[in-house]
Amino acid sequence: MEGLNGLVVLAAGALGLVTGIGATLAFRFSERAQRTVPPRPEPELDDGLVRVLAVLRSAAVVLDDEDRVVRASPPAFALGVVRDGMVVHAAVRDLIADVRRTGVIRDEELELPRGPLGPGTVMLQVRVAQVGPGQLLVLAEDNTQARRLEAIRRDFVVNVSHELKTPVGALSLLAETVQDAADDPETVRRFAGRMIGEAQRLSALVHEILELSRLQVAGALNDIVVVDVDQVVAESVDRAQTGAAAKSMAFSVGGETGTQVFGDATMLVQAVRNLLDNAVRYSSPGTTVGVGVRTRDGLVEIAVVDQGVGISAEEQDRVFERFYRVDPARSRETGGTGLGLSIVKHVAADHGGDVQVWSQPGRGSTFTLRLPVAARPADEPDPISSPTPTPSAAAPAAAPDTAPEA
Repeated sequence: MEGLNGLVVLAAGALGLVTGIGATLAFRFSERAQRTVPPRPEPELDDGLVRVLAVLRSAAVVLDDEDRVVRASPPAFALGVVRDGMVVHAAVRDLIADVRRTGVIRDEELELPRGPLGPGTVMLQVRVAQVGPGQLLVLAEDNTQARRLEAIRRDFVVNVSHELKTPVGALSLLAETVQDAADDPETVRRFAGRMIGEAQRLSALVHEILELSRLQVAGALNDIVVVDVDQVVAESVDRAQTGAAAKSMAFSVGGETGTQVFGDATMLVQAVRNLLDNAVRYSSPGTTVGVGVRTRDGLVEIAVVDQGVGISAEEQDRVFERFYRVDPARSRETGGTGLGLSIVKHVAADHGGDVQVWSQPGRGSTFTLRLPVAARPADEPDPISSPTPTPSAAAPAAAPDTAPEA
């Protein structure tokens, strides 16, 4: 009996060994078979289509019948349309599915996230169409800048309409008052004076609107010549003297002389004049506005330093916006249009420079116009400095590293 049991155990063991060997051989055969299955060939693209995709400025993506990316242009990656071999945005995938279902070309403008993080968005004009058996072409044109400019232009028109409405309405009311008081010479004279003030304000506003519009046109800087900064400062100070004299204020000019920049002298004079007018407008009567020039790191810095009311840190980033006023009531009282600093910013940008501000409430402000210096050949003598009005008070050489004392 024991011999019989031993035979059974031996047979069972032999059967298990055979089964294990068979399973191993079957697994290896299956694995070898899988390795020998040829990979799925990439769908071939028509040579003409490849050449067209190579020259397109739009983002272009070709998909196979399983919506995998076969080819994508660099803008498709830059705009975030394609990532990890797939179309990223659900809205674009919906258009793709609709074209596969209906066979009809779809064309829509979509606002899509610029990337996986952050609030940035892009406006893409997306067009999806069939280009071959199972193949789809996705084209995406970046309209972000165009839409942004359109919004800026729309806001500008709204702001201009609002700003023009105030002096026009005031002139209308004053004219009615003068008409009703025709028999009262004193009243007529008083309101006629106010009408002149409103007309001057309206004229200044229209002039600055036109100037800002001209500066915003590409290529506004046409006649580029070597400009003497001394002459720019001198002419700007001379033009701003009338407003300063009305408040018993003086200008103090100092710093380096003989500096030059490339650009348009008229535009630069306007920019510096706007900074001076702004300083006079927001400073107390009897104070001095400093104008300093220096060269540093290849830049000419023209600094205008006042002892005025100052600007809070939260508002300093906004003072260069069109029609933005730190104190609207004071600006209207002093005749400010809210466009002067915006014009300065555009003039600086057109000349390859910028404008910076330092300010503290109650301690005044310093606006610094920075422009690339026009280097002269070594054998060329320094230009003779133009005479500039220089009151006895010393002027800062440039934007101070510390706050000026009020």
